[in-house]
Amino acid sequence: MTNELGKSMNRGLLIVLSGPSGVGKGTVCSELRRRHADLVYSVSATTRKPREGERDGVNYFFKSHEEFRQMIADDALLEYAEYVGNFYGTPRDFVERTLDEGKDIILEIEVQGALKVKEKFPEGVFVFLLPPSLGELKQRITGRGTETQSTIDHRLSVAVEEMNLLYHYDYAVVNDRIDSACDRIAAIMTAEHCKRERFLHELFEELKQMTPVENGSER
Repeated sequence: MTNELGKSMNRGLLIVLSGPSGVGKGTVCSELRRRHADLVYSVSATTRKPREGERDGVNYFFKSHEEFRQMIADDALLEYAEYVGNFYGTPRDFVERTLDEGKDIILEIEVQGALKVKEKFPEGVFVFLLPPSLGELKQRITGRGTETQSTIDHRLSVAVEEMNLLYHYDYAVVNDRIDSACDRIAAIMTAEHCKRERFLHELFEELKQMTPVENGSER
């Protein structure tokens, strides 16, 4: 295989990691990035003002409301949502550029946002992070000690609804231990890089160029 063939087959993967609140998405995502320094974090766009120490293009792409609305109009976002008067979204061009450079990119996002991404980017790899049990999830939520019982009950109810959407995902990973969950996601990434679909078109084109042509013969 030529170098060009190798490059074309090595386009990066978009890994979309989501799951119910309290399942540990942020912790697992951070550990994955620590283990795999070449794994790019999907930087979101937002209209909120930068906080002290935050840098444009690193923590967020900071946009004005007008700029963000134009991104929506131009279909330049894989998903977006409004929260407390500000917009947040995933820029399509950043994701595409990263993948074209042959780098894997991870997007940590809530369930509804992940489903929006799948509508516009179905070739992504969608991983649902599950708790070991609902009892464990409840313990993680109540362990924070910052929420009322009604809030906890509401979050558990939403979590059940979100887990019923598991069938939209490609893979499910139980977050029983952070190390084990990261191992499983890394294995998924390796398997996805070896899928035949990533090789077929380019390989056939290369083989056609290598096939001898019979000159002057007719059938």
